[in-house]
Amino acid sequence: MEDVRIIELPKFEDPRGNLSFIEENDHIPFKIKRTYWIYDVPGGMTRGGHAFKEQQEFIVAMSGSFDVYINDGFKEQKFSLNRSYYGLYIPEGIWREMRNFSTNSLAIVVSSTDFSEDDYIRDINDFKKLKKS
Repeated sequence: MEDVRIIELPKFEDPRGNLSFIEENDHIPFKIKRTYWIYDVPGGMTRGGHAFKEQQEFIVAMSGSFDVYINDGFKEQKFSLNRSYYGLYIPEGIWREMRNFSTNSLAIVVSSTDFSEDDYIRDINDFKKLKKS
């Protein structure tokens, strides 16, 4: 899990409003193939609940806050995201769940691959067995 990490993004402060950005292969260690966002999450709901065989991700809380729980098959760690000038890099082979969304939170996720259902591991027990073998 040592590869999972918070990455601080450039932040340009201005009285008119701040600006941050993400550049592939510079701020994050992969080429961006897909971007999606998660919003209007009802209270108490969890998003994620899967791992990827190949896909890497970078998750940013654009608005509000939420927690990202990661698991390498042996231990779990929690990261709280609540600022739009840093995000969480998650390499392939790590289970992730997003929980505790605040009202009106918005998560943006940039991915290293196009969508492929075959890349998902959706059962935590299958994931743990795979990691232990």
